[in-house]
Amino acid sequence: MHAGHHRLQELFDQLGLPSEPQAIDDFITRHRPTSQGCALPDAPVWTPAQAAFLREAIAADADWALPAEWLAQALCQPLPDQDRIL
Repeated sequence: MHAGHHRLQELFDQLGLPSEPQAIDDFITRHRPTSQGCALPDAPVWTPAQAAFLREAIAADADWALPAEWLAQALCQPLPDQDRIL
């Protein structure tokens, strides 16, 4: 039995996704435009099983909640308006 919290790479493994650091970065970069503003389980990138797992993990505040929260911040939060900075 695994004690403590899981890492982001383990969450990607659990979701059946490539979990190398570059693969995670690529996933976030590729899917961020369609996922911004969504709750993580509602992002359009998940299969029904992946969405159910994320929904359950977050609701239960399970070991997976911390990496799921980090992923939600990286994938679903809007980016600052870069045009205003330039």
